[in-house]
Amino acid sequence: MTQPPWRRERREHFPGLPAWSAATSRLALEDFGVIRHERVTQQWAWGGARGAGVRVCLLDTGVDAAHPMVGGLERSLMVAGDGDGAEPAVTDCVPADPAGHGTACAGVIRSIAPAVSLTSVRVLTDGRSGSGAALLAGLRWAVDEGFDLINLSLSTTRSEFLPALHELADRAYFRRCLIVAAAHNMPVLSFPWTFSSVISVASHDEPNPMVYYYNPAPPAEFYARGVRVPVAWRGGRRIRSSGNSFAAPHVTGICALILSKYPLMTPFQLKSVLYLAANNVVTRNGDAYVAV
Repeated sequence: MTQPPWRRERREHFPGLPAWSAATSRLALEDFGVIRHERVTQQWAWGGARGAGVRVCLLDTGVDAAHPMVGGLERSLMVAGDGDGAEPAVTDCVPADPAGHGTACAGVIRSIAPAVSLTSVRVLTDGRSGSGAALLAGLRWAVDEGFDLINLSLSTTRSEFLPALHELADRAYFRRCLIVAAAHNMPVLSFPWTFSSVISVASHDEPNPMVYYYNPAPPAEFYARGVRVPVAWRGGRRIRSSGNSFAAPHVTGICALILSKYPLMTPFQLKSVLYLAANNVVTRNGDAYVAV
């Protein structure tokens, strides 16, 4: 290896996949040096765990709590008062989802960590758009509430929100509240997934929901399942959809499993365990992949 991956020229985006993603079923994974803690395996990290005792907040389009793939919510809220001159405020609301996107993400998390506690905060209205003020209000509320994990399958390209988002991401990190953020589906600069204080996730195109890879050339740090994912949708339906939005909740679910076994882990430690348990790291040391 002539130079580390993080210093090489960036690879071209693979046709047919969202930006920053990798076609791992067709494209050879990059070589990189592994500094490994011998004790960390996938079995050690999450074997036997179901996510019990871990609180996850989804900032999204809302969640349909009645969907069978979701399995109920601890609480459902929305950001109100945005856009009419009033200061945005987080208030309780009916556990519904007018778009389907948040329900899809919630179902993915539940499929991996069935015993996890899920709370929904609606900050998007139609699955694609929402204000920066609503995002900041929802994220600030989630951080202050002390959730273990926050799933952000969304981002903003508006640079005026960068300082406030950066401050909130850092505050979350040091409060042991870890943000898992999806990379943008297009090759554009957006936030907060590009921050080092969050776990950034893009997609791979393999079908196993427990397979994820470390990316030695960030900004996207991990690849998880994100192509033709079976997800919950509006009206109690189940569809297949693709995008980095659905890769992030796979990693959120795995993080919930790890935290349910080791609740005192800091974000730094949790990110380190994710790295050490990634499929392209454990297999380099001869460990067998253990499906849980």
